[in-house]
Amino acid sequence: MGTGDADEDLIRSLIARLSNWGRFGADDQRGTLNHIGPEQILAAKDCIRSGSVVSMTLPYDSAGPQIGGIGRNNPQLFMLASGTDYLAGRQDPLPGAWGAARGMGYADDYLVMPTQVGTQWDSLAHVFFDGKMYNGRSASEVGTQGAAHNGIENYHAKLVTRGVLLDIPRLLDVDCLEPGTAITIEHLDAACERQGVQVGTGDALVVRTGFLEQRRRDWGDFGRGGDAPGLSLHTLPWLHEHEVAAVATDTWGVEVRPNEVAFFQPFHIVGLTHMGLAIGEIFDLEAIADASAADGQYDFFFSADPLPLTGGIGSPVSALAIR
Repeated sequence: MGTGDADEDLIRSLIARLSNWGRFGADDQRGTLNHIGPEQILAAKDCIRSGSVVSMTLPYDSAGPQIGGIGRNNPQLFMLASGTDYLAGRQDPLPGAWGAARGMGYADDYLVMPTQVGTQWDSLAHVFFDGKMYNGRSASEVGTQGAAHNGIENYHAKLVTRGVLLDIPRLLDVDCLEPGTAITIEHLDAACERQGVQVGTGDALVVRTGFLEQRRRDWGDFGRGGDAPGLSLHTLPWLHEHEVAAVATDTWGVEVRPNEVAFFQPFHIVGLTHMGLAIGEIFDLEAIADASAADGQYDFFFSADPLPLTGGIGSPVSALAIR
C-alpha cells in the first residue's frame, strides 16, 4: 500500500480519466448499465445452447457470511403463521371462515435482513467521495428515508445481458487466490485468451477468485472486510475501455484487500462513484465455474435483477446464468 500525496494523485487522475458524470445525461441514475440496450440483450440469447440454468446466488439464511460487522447480520426468517398453529387450532383470523374446523389453514412469514448481507448489488448511492455520489449528486440526498437519487430501484429490469465468467484460479492452476492477491489487467487478458472469450460493450463480467468456496465452511472475517483477493484498482481503465456494464465477484467487496492505496475501497471510489459501474458482491460462482470448465462455454445469458426497493442502497438478487 502506498501513502500520501502519490495515492491521492493516482485516485484523482483515475477519476479525471474514467468519470462518466454527465456522459449519459445530467439526470442519469444507471451509470454503466446504459451500455445494455436491445442489441446486447438480443445477442445474449445466442449464449443459450443447452437450456440449462445455473444459480450464482448464495442462500439467504442464518448460515451466511455475516458476523455483525458494520451492523450487518445474516437473514432471519420469522413465522407469522405456521402449520403447527393450524394443527393446534389456533388459526381463525376471520371467525368462522376458515381454520382447522373447516379444513383450511395457511403459513406466512417475514424476513429481517440488511440489503447487503449476501449476493447483492450496490446501488450508485452506496459510496460517497468529496461529499458527492454518482453523477455529482450530494450525499445529503441520502437521508433517513433512503436515497432520493441513485437508489437501487434504478437498476430494476436493467440487469439482463450477456455474462462472461473469467476463472482466475483455473488460469493459475490453484484452488483459490490467496488473500491480498490483486487481479490485474494481465490476468483478465490471459483468462480471456485461455477461455476463448472476448469481453465487450454491455457485458456483465463475473470474476471468480475461489475465496467464497474456501471460506464457506468457516466464514471468519469474510463478511466484514477482512483480507481477500480481488480486482486491482488498476483494472478500472480496462473495464472502462471495454464498456463493461457490471462486474461481480465471489468476495465481500470485489476489490483486493488490503487495498492497494491509502484510501478505503478505492475501486469503489473510482468505479462506483465516478464511473457509475454496477458492482455485485458475494456471488456464488462454483457451480457456473464447474459447468464452464466441463464444456468450455464461458459466456451465458445473465439475468440478475435487483428488487425495486425505492431508495435502497443495495439489494439481494437471484442471479442466473442461462446456458
